[in-house]
Amino acid sequence: MKKNYLSAFTLCTFLSLSAQETLWQKDFRSGTQDFLSQITTTIDQQYLITGSSIQSGSGKLEAGSKQNSGYDFRLVKLNQQGELVFEKYFSGQNHDYLSATVTTQDGGFLLAGTSYSGKGLDKKEESKGGSDIWLIRINEFGDELWQKTLGSFSDEEARAVIQTTDLGFFVAGNVQNSSKGYGSKDVLIIKLDKDGKELSQLILGGKGLDEVEKMIPTRDGGALLGMYSRSSEVKAGSGKLEAGSGVKIDAYSKASGNYGEGDYWIVKLDKNGKIEWEKNFGGKGDDHIRTLALTSDGYVIGGESRSERSGNKNVGIKEGTDIWLVFLKENGDEQFQKSYNFGNRDVLMGMSVLHSADDKGTKGMLLGGYTQAEGRIEKDDESFWLLYLDQLGTEQWRKYVPGESRKKEERLADLKLNKDGSIIVAGTSAEELGKENWKIVKLGDKQVDQLIEKYDIKIYPNPVSDYAYVEIGFDFKDADILLYDMSGRQLQSLKTKNKVTKINTQALVQGAYLITIKTHTNKTANAKLIKK
Repeated sequence: MKKNYLSAFTLCTFLSLSAQETLWQKDFRSGTQDFLSQITTTIDQQYLITGSSIQSGSGKLEAGSKQNSGYDFRLVKLNQQGELVFEKYFSGQNHDYLSATVTTQDGGFLLAGTSYSGKGLDKKEESKGGSDIWLIRINEFGDELWQKTLGSFSDEEARAVIQTTDLGFFVAGNVQNSSKGYGSKDVLIIKLDKDGKELSQLILGGKGLDEVEKMIPTRDGGALLGMYSRSSEVKAGSGKLEAGSGVKIDAYSKASGNYGEGDYWIVKLDKNGKIEWEKNFGGKGDDHIRTLALTSDGYVIGGESRSERSGNKNVGIKEGTDIWLVFLKENGDEQFQKSYNFGNRDVLMGMSVLHSADDKGTKGMLLGGYTQAEGRIEKDDESFWLLYLDQLGTEQWRKYVPGESRKKEERLADLKLNKDGSIIVAGTSAEELGKENWKIVKLGDKQVDQLIEKYDIKIYPNPVSDYAYVEIGFDFKDADILLYDMSGRQLQSLKTKNKVTKINTQALVQGAYLITIKTHTNKTANAKLIKK
């Protein structure tokens, strides 16, 4: 493994700039192979950690939980201090894997996973055949609002979900050996209204295997899809088919060929789910896309690469697999590429972009993943790592995250950069494969904190209809949030320890109000709230 040596002065500067502290850590222990898929940050800066587990017969299950012998959807909600808000399972009679979650505009969540179960236990609809997509919409307390089972005689799996500007949803997944597809595995996009009614389907694919890895919402109300493609182009073009349910299925064949064994395939959809453009990026080896993010002027595409400079890849590799980023303009044109190396097999799992306060500039981006040993094992292999870049993709620092403990096998699954500059990372931790615990760590970072634009108080949405969120921008232990009308009459008073607090404005009449923050040290801050 290649090593880089730093002078004592450079090393001290590097460590001081990247100094981090563990604010809290939570471990959820298991005796089986648990899967952690995602961190979802709520509007009020709480955290929903989601994945799949086999419920332990000896564990403390929530009252009313229905236990089976297979994997179930698992949800753990933590508040800003890392305290448990709730832990829930959604169970079918067979294996069910929760892969994606999105926060809804009303403060709840939509869960999207893959189900091998028929009707029974928590699952209310029969299987469509093989594996299906199982959607469950819940409120902020974890209570079910509705659920849907989507699928066909083929095998479908869910991979990503976003909420659209019309309050509906795009669900992205894969379908195997579909009679309506192009290859052994194709990408399936389903558009739903806010109540879960299926509006349309789109199948994307080429002659081979195509899998969607990530989907993010775009500023124009559409979506960006990141797919791992092992396909050549199909000359047949696009078409339209009729689903058995009466829903129209659009079929779009891949128009670009691969450069190597596996490529990044990027497709931009408009708000109606129609194709706007597609791009293919890769070298002669295997390049596996993992994640996407919005920048101020486009997108950044990330994954790991085994390709030397070849195809349209203009950066090489150092060892094993390297992290490969491609920066795109909003129209899909390439801006530049970057590559980073930790040694052995580097796996990128998450990416968060730090935007300016007006959302018109990108200040930097945080990458997270793990390095998997291939042969010899180095000291920090199988550890969570973080990599911070400036807006041009230049490395600023890198850091391994042991937290309060470090096990032999540690694999980061996701990370989020919070508004206050803190970082939350989540993944699995185990002394041996097959006995993974969930490990969630919240970090404070001095360098990232310096990039955060300071403020005393923010209120959003503003104007407000039903609920507003009051965000306090300075450090405090305890604070009172006071709501006054414009005559100075106090209408509400709330105590909080949280940076973001939800307040109910449903009873307020239309007009202007004053929000005042008072801390235990007598610091105050004021902001105007407008009720629609």
